[in-house]
Amino acid sequence: MFSKRNAPSARDSGFDVLQHEMAGEAAAALGRIGTRMEVALAALRAFDTGEDRSQPRDALVKAAAKATWMFFVQRESLGLRDQRPVIAHHQIPREVLLRLGAS
Repeated sequence: MFSKRNAPSARDSGFDVLQHEMAGEAAAALGRIGTRMEVALAALRAFDTGEDRSQPRDALVKAAAKATWMFFVQRESLGLRDQRPVIAHHQIPREVLLRLGAS
């Protein structure tokens, strides 16, 4: 999927086109995983504020930790190693961060 602005030209090699496509897919995957993380964190916040207590809190923390871990791994695979801006922006609770990678 190319827009007119970033479409490869006739001079670009097949490899350039492939790289462009792969970068687009990586960005889309990061967006999807980021949305999952945001949803999991929102569910945890809803529990903590008393808005929704339909699931056990421990399960919500575990789901938020898993989604956050997946997001961090995807970012790192793209060379984005510093997670501090993400932690600050999404206000990821310390409790979630402490459980990253734990099953």
